[in-house]
Amino acid sequence: MSKVKTSFFCQSCGYESVKWVGQCPSCGQWNTFVEELVQKDNSKSSNTWKDYSEEKRISKTISLNEVKSSEEKRLPTADPELNRVLGGGIVPGSLVLVAGEPGIGKSTLFLQNGLWLKDVSVLYISGEESEQQIKMRADRLGLKNDNFYLLTETSTQTIFQEIKKLKPQLVIVDSIQTLQTNFIDSSPGSVSQIRECAAEFQRFAKETNTPVFLIGHITKDGSIAGPKILEHMVDTVLQFEGDRHYAYRILRTLKNRFGSTAELGIYEMTDEGMRGVLNPSEILITQKEDQLSGIAIAATIEGMRPLLIEVQALVTQSVYGTPQRTVSGFDLRRLQLLLAVLEKRGGFHFGMKDVFLNIAGGIKVEDPSIDLAVLCALLSSYEDVTVPQHICFAGEVGLSGEIRAVNRIEQRIAEAEKLGFEKIIVSKYNQKGLVKQKFDIEVVMMGRVEEVYRYLFQ
Repeated sequence: MSKVKTSFFCQSCGYESVKWVGQCPSCGQWNTFVEELVQKDNSKSSNTWKDYSEEKRISKTISLNEVKSSEEKRLPTADPELNRVLGGGIVPGSLVLVAGEPGIGKSTLFLQNGLWLKDVSVLYISGEESEQQIKMRADRLGLKNDNFYLLTETSTQTIFQEIKKLKPQLVIVDSIQTLQTNFIDSSPGSVSQIRECAAEFQRFAKETNTPVFLIGHITKDGSIAGPKILEHMVDTVLQFEGDRHYAYRILRTLKNRFGSTAELGIYEMTDEGMRGVLNPSEILITQKEDQLSGIAIAATIEGMRPLLIEVQALVTQSVYGTPQRTVSGFDLRRLQLLLAVLEKRGGFHFGMKDVFLNIAGGIKVEDPSIDLAVLCALLSSYEDVTVPQHICFAGEVGLSGEIRAVNRIEQRIAEAEKLGFEKIIVSKYNQKGLVKQKFDIEVVMMGRVEEVYRYLFQ
């Protein structure tokens, strides 16, 4: 009998060591090494896919000039938001990892997308739920599909036997952390099991040209559970996020070998499943009748999509010795930078004030073009004077108090005009190549923070 082989794996990053160490040399985390069995059973033959499809793939060395350039054929889904995030549809042979909080709606989203694909045979593999639970969810969604098949199994050997019989055109695995292979003698969810199961599905996807979606868990600090190599093995990594107290969710691209990583899809959770939000600006702007101070509207860009979001600020006298700086959906260091600009260039004393900033809707924004809206919301709360509801902003603020130009300004202006705004304040450095006459909205050009203050509050 062969000797049982064990190794120590870091549960944070997947680093392998022959002995236990206190601090991981790769990620620096302490006390994360766990001993796992890694001896492969070589008596069991691995899955081969020689007879799976008619196309025979021969491995040989060729010159780069011999490779024919062709547009990747994609399988479009019935979900425009998922198509946008994937870069235009599902690429054959791609391996996609989708991660998110428990209960956020990952299983619901991909169950309904599988049921929507009427002309494609879909195999939904569940290691967490029974057939009855999945059937109940499908009935709740009100969807039926004769080409949709279920398999509740955790052993990859059994799964691949069923795949060979069915030969599906799309495979959805829910979830990768529940699967186990007989080649590894550790428990499901361990680093070695996740890595080996993902490698088997990667070989299956590439050799059969079948797209595979792997649904994954995340840890308490928000990172994807399992070894970091899992994200390197797949072609696309999607993060499904959002606050369960809100009705909508955001699907972000963290990695995409077939498209842009700047795209995002917005969904609304309804009784009938996930509904794509085609005009998210209407959701992200609170509908209110009363005019309130500390609120400004920013025209931002997420990926290729222009969005109008509401920035809320509250400036109050500090009760404690140290003033508070609290943000939600915005970078705290960026807020401190803007407060320093107002203190130095405008003479506003925020040193003894508590400052609270919130991006309405619970989304996180990194676009520097919302600087001007944040600054105007702060000034509005400081002076307790409302910013007119028909004005929105698009501009980056520099350390010397100048309003800097932002990219794709015409898309931002068009979005503001579409939502009924009458004025948009932008940087005067954006006027190069900008034709004001083609917009019905009034475009106000300004170059300094002081000019904006005088325009709005004096």
